[in-house]
Amino acid sequence: MSNLADQIARFRNMAQEDPDNDLAHFRLGQFLMDDGQVEEAAKSFRRTLEITPEFSKVFQLLGECLVKLDQKDEAVQVLTKGWTVADDRGDRMPRDAMAKLLQQLGAPVPTRQTAAVDDGGPGTGFRCQRPGCMEGKRAVQLPAPPVPDAIGERIYRDICSACWTLWWKDLSVKVINELRLDLSSEGGQYEYDRNMREFMGFEPEPPK
Repeated sequence: MSNLADQIARFRNMAQEDPDNDLAHFRLGQFLMDDGQVEEAAKSFRRTLEITPEFSKVFQLLGECLVKLDQKDEAVQVLTKGWTVADDRGDRMPRDAMAKLLQQLGAPVPTRQTAAVDDGGPGTGFRCQRPGCMEGKRAVQLPAPPVPDAIGERIYRDICSACWTLWWKDLSVKVINELRLDLSSEGGQYEYDRNMREFMGFEPEPPK
C-alpha cells in the first residue's frame, strides 16, 4: 500500500487534471485531513461541494475541519445546511453525525422535515442512496446486479443506473490509471474497492 504522502500526491494530481472530479477532491480532502493538513482539506471539501452540492458526507467532514480550525460560526452554518441536505436525501449516518456535532457546539439541530418537497414531476419509484446523486426522482434501478457478489447485490439495491455508469465508465478508469493500480494484486484490488465504496457512500470494508 502507498503511504499517505503518495496518496495525497496522486489525488492532488487527479484533481488538477480533472477539476470537476468530485471524487478526486473528496478523497484528497480525506487524506489531507488524515495528514493533519486541515486547512487544505477544507479547501478540497469546499471544491467538492461546488461540484456536487448534495454530497452530504462532505458537509460533515468540512464541518469537522472548521471545528478543528476554531471557526465555530462557519462550522455551524455548514453543519446546519449539511443536516438539511442529508435529511432531504435520507442520508441518515451523516445527518446524525452532523446533529451530534451541532449539539457539541451548542447550536440547535434543525427540525426534521415532515415531508419531502415534491417537484411535481413523474418519478420512477426508485431512490438512489449515493450521497451526491443528482438524479432525484428520475433515478432508475439497474436491471440486474452489476457484479455477481454481495457488493453487486447492494449496488443493485441502493445505487441508480446513472451513478453506476458514472463510476464504471469514467471514475473507475481514472482511479486505476491515476493510482496505477494492479487489480491482480491484493493491494490494488483493495484500493480499487475502497474508492468504489467511497463513491457509492458505503461504509469501509471491515478488516479481514
